[in-house]
Amino acid sequence: MLTVDYTPGAASDPHVHPGSVFAYVLEGTVVTQVEGEQPMTYAKGQNWYESPKKPHVVSRNASVTKPAKLLVLLLSQEGEALKVPVK
Repeated sequence: MLTVDYTPGAASDPHVHPGSVFAYVLEGTVVTQVEGEQPMTYAKGQNWYESPKKPHVVSRNASVTKPAKLLVLLLSQEGEALKVPVK
């Protein structure tokens, strides 16, 4: 389990998680999109699930003026990288 902080306007590079991901918005609003699906916007108190090994092509703070924060439960094997860049 970890937290992900997004400063105003910040975004993550495209990546993949080896295991299942459960994300909960603690603060602000985020936009997320996994490959083959439409972008979704989630606000404080909302959550979503991501299937293992499905490329996460968009993950960003929806606001350019307010921070956002996620609580993430990521299931993976011991020693496995939690996030792998998509090339």
